[in-house]
Amino acid sequence: MLLSQCRREDGGVQIIARHGTEAYEVRTCDTLYRLAQRCIEEGATLKERILALGLGSAVDLEAIYAAGRLLPPVTHPDPAHLHLTGTGLTHVGSASTRAEMHRTAAGGETDSMRMFRLGLEGGKPANGHAGVQPEWFYKGNGTALAAPGAPLTAPDFAEDGGEEPEIAGVYLIAPDTTPVRLGFALANEFSDHVMERRNYLYLAHSKLRPASIGPELLVGELPRHVEGVSRIRRGAAVIFEKPFLSGEANMSHSLANLEHHHFKYPLFRQPGDLHVHMFGTATISFSEGVTARDGDVFEIEAAPFGLPLRNALVFTPRGTAEPRTEIRAL
Repeated sequence: MLLSQCRREDGGVQIIARHGTEAYEVRTCDTLYRLAQRCIEEGATLKERILALGLGSAVDLEAIYAAGRLLPPVTHPDPAHLHLTGTGLTHVGSASTRAEMHRTAAGGETDSMRMFRLGLEGGKPANGHAGVQPEWFYKGNGTALAAPGAPLTAPDFAEDGGEEPEIAGVYLIAPDTTPVRLGFALANEFSDHVMERRNYLYLAHSKLRPASIGPELLVGELPRHVEGVSRIRRGAAVIFEKPFLSGEANMSHSLANLEHHHFKYPLFRQPGDLHVHMFGTATISFSEGVTARDGDVFEIEAAPFGLPLRNALVFTPRGTAEPRTEIRAL
């Protein structure tokens, strides 16, 4: 089952469900966040609850997308309680691009390559044990989450704006502090790769950019092997197109290990909080020498996730922000 959300004409939020090509309104006024809360309270799955509620009118999801009415598959009523995080160096081939960006003058093995090798050796532990911890990064809260079709806006101090096609897990923390996975979605973990290349210690800064997920949430298990395509459209032309692989069969860490090392922190197990945790990628246009421009459209698709995720790149004009952030003392 695939779930999405759109803005109704009366300003409310409508959940949409589909199997195959047909999409239908779910007979509820709840948001997906509230519906998930009810499922936890009642001990039901999302699929069970939606089938019990019933499906209403058929909808044209592509037309809703084109009209700019699609929302992220799930949002929090207080954006400060939605956490955007992720992990890198988790996919086979992901270390080579990073290693080249961060290669030492002496030509020795980089910290990135050493981190990747740790994952290969200990990222898929057996017998339910915790494996080696992955690289981890913070992107922001719900204010940084862009809807499908909405722009990914680079700040005026950005040096670059580049896509990272990923799969994200979406989680709601239950009242007893247990993380509950709602499903998986396509994600564009938008980053500033020029800033990152200057010095790997700038990685944290380079990740403080918006991200987008959706348009649809895959309810159920993630296929072990996922094949997708990442492309960049410039006007009528496709200036970049490359396949990407994901799923555990193509990763150096198990999903369970990545989830454990995020949620082992009590900070990330606060009841009612939402988490969007991105699992990494091995395919980015920046590594192919492509520089995205203002107005380019990033498009990420993979068959299990329904409609492609599309977002245009928008650069904030230089000089529109204050030269320095001023602090006011009380």
